[in-house]
Amino acid sequence: MLRIVKPKTKRAKRELEKRAPKLEENTKKLLLLHGTKVSSVLRGVLADLFHLRKAEGRALKYSKKNDGVRPFEGGGETSLEFLSQKTDCSQFAFGSHSKKRPHNLVLGRMFDYHVYDMIEVGVERYKSLESLGGGKKASPQPGSKPCFAFIGEAFEARPEFRHLKELLVDLFRGEVIETLNLQGLDRVFLCTAAGDKVLFRHCAIRLKKSGSKVPRIELVEVGPSMDMVIRRHREPSDNLKKEAMRIMPKTTKKKVKNVSGDPLVGKVGRIYMPKQDVGEMALAKMKGLKRERREAAAARAVAADSGTEAAPSNSPKKQRTE
Repeated sequence: MLRIVKPKTKRAKRELEKRAPKLEENTKKLLLLHGTKVSSVLRGVLADLFHLRKAEGRALKYSKKNDGVRPFEGGGETSLEFLSQKTDCSQFAFGSHSKKRPHNLVLGRMFDYHVYDMIEVGVERYKSLESLGGGKKASPQPGSKPCFAFIGEAFEARPEFRHLKELLVDLFRGEVIETLNLQGLDRVFLCTAAGDKVLFRHCAIRLKKSGSKVPRIELVEVGPSMDMVIRRHREPSDNLKKEAMRIMPKTTKKKVKNVSGDPLVGKVGRIYMPKQDVGEMALAKMKGLKRERREAAAARAVAADSGTEAAPSNSPKKQRTE
């Protein structure tokens, strides 16, 4: 039987609220890990991927060996799903090395902390950030977005290439934004389909003077650079894909009348008051504000307009004594 564990601390309650389903999901986090055997090439690839994603604070890298993680094998995904739920990561990159599959890299996604889809590629002709002199040049600036260029008909015609395209775009998507400054486009990923391989290149964008408002663009390769050979891939079933792509209707909040928000003050309300009749209010009034005097002044004003004398007031006057 399923047992619901209630949080015992406020910190645990806040963490569960962050992981709860939302209409607008959080930005995806990437989990990087490797198996029992891993080559120096795969260590460099995982380190470079972590370097490109850590600027956003959406990457987590494990340095210890993970014996129980074996993608594409029965029961070998349980440990991976456990780590995904523990770290709240919906993407993963797993590196391994064997005689049958050397320099093996598996990229995948999670849905509800279960493996949604994944693809296995072999890494060849790898060049790291340090070897190409990338370093700080390849580090994405906060708030910047990458460009993607997919060259070749295979990315539209062949299902395995189309699947790899979706995973690469989702891997470096980051936070979804509506507007972006031209300075925010600082890098581009070039993916070229050549036979059964995908030539993956990472270049930095340099804006040069061109004598007009539109700058001249130059591309400088900063790494990582590698050739990927597609081996195995597993796409989600139609029912699972339909469940993951389901769009929930947005609930519109009922508008509260006469309430608005201000960036400095905060919540601002407007109050409508009825007309106040000060003459009928029981207050301590001056002599000039008494009702009898007001009526006498109004009568004199009417008499002055009509040319007749005003009638004497009924209110008694105090005699002045010397």
